[in-house]
Amino acid sequence: MRELYLRARAKINLTLDVTGKREDGYHDVEMIMQTVNLYDELWIQRIYAPTIRLHSNLKWLPRDQRNLAYQAAQLMRDTYGFTDGVYIYLKKRIPVAAGLGGGSSDAAAVLVGLNKLFNLKITQEELMALGLQLGADVPYCILRGTALATGIGEKLTALAPMPRCWVVLAKPDIYISTAQVYGNLKLENIKKRPSTQQVIEAIQKGELEEVASGLYNVLETVTGKDYEVIGQIKKFLNKHGSLGSIMSGSGPTVFGIFNDKEKARYAARQLREQNMARQVFVTTIFNEER
Repeated sequence: MRELYLRARAKINLTLDVTGKREDGYHDVEMIMQTVNLYDELWIQRIYAPTIRLHSNLKWLPRDQRNLAYQAAQLMRDTYGFTDGVYIYLKKRIPVAAGLGGGSSDAAAVLVGLNKLFNLKITQEELMALGLQLGADVPYCILRGTALATGIGEKLTALAPMPRCWVVLAKPDIYISTAQVYGNLKLENIKKRPSTQQVIEAIQKGELEEVASGLYNVLETVTGKDYEVIGQIKKFLNKHGSLGSIMSGSGPTVFGIFNDKEKARYAARQLREQNMARQVFVTTIFNEER
């Protein structure tokens, strides 16, 4: 095999709780993660030149060590010592710096792809451990599906698949620094936390409305306060038929869960027409057979 095609799917956070701050500066979290069918596309080729080449449809996207997909390829070469080079073409669809894990998912796809391309026979657990060196979300982006994440996000427990539904993703035209959001989070000021176990039970029962009613993200206490548009989009989605809405990750993307395709499409059209978000997508949840 000399080349392969992969899809790097976005993630959303159904719940996100921050339970403490560690001595190393990282925060302990508890969150339910879910993969969705919005994805980047990667074409990966094995080349004879001992180098890594990365190109993208986004001309401004870094093509060197600043890009997580490039870092993933370099990490695989350094760890497993293969001498052939790698060419990666990355077609970006997932918004950048949006709270949707696009960069982490790209890195995960490169790890999975190079494992296949070079027939390295690395287990999923080994790949996930390697991916942690690139970022806390990378192991989950290798696992995918519905999962509970604890620790800094690297301790993963696969859950029953989330009930099928439609998801509207809306990214307003603002930039959010994840480090700044966590830095401004005051744990002692958090008055409400997600009922993570109740949401897990609702997922197990296949009760979509119960899942949607349990959506909660404590990071909104920071991002939502700084950017009113976060709350405005949530209210708009709820008004236009979503069963529940929440900010994903550290933001700024907001998503709403719908049980009706046409309602989801209508809400997305209205968001675009009123210029409430720069990028709006209608998608579905993704779960692989386990």
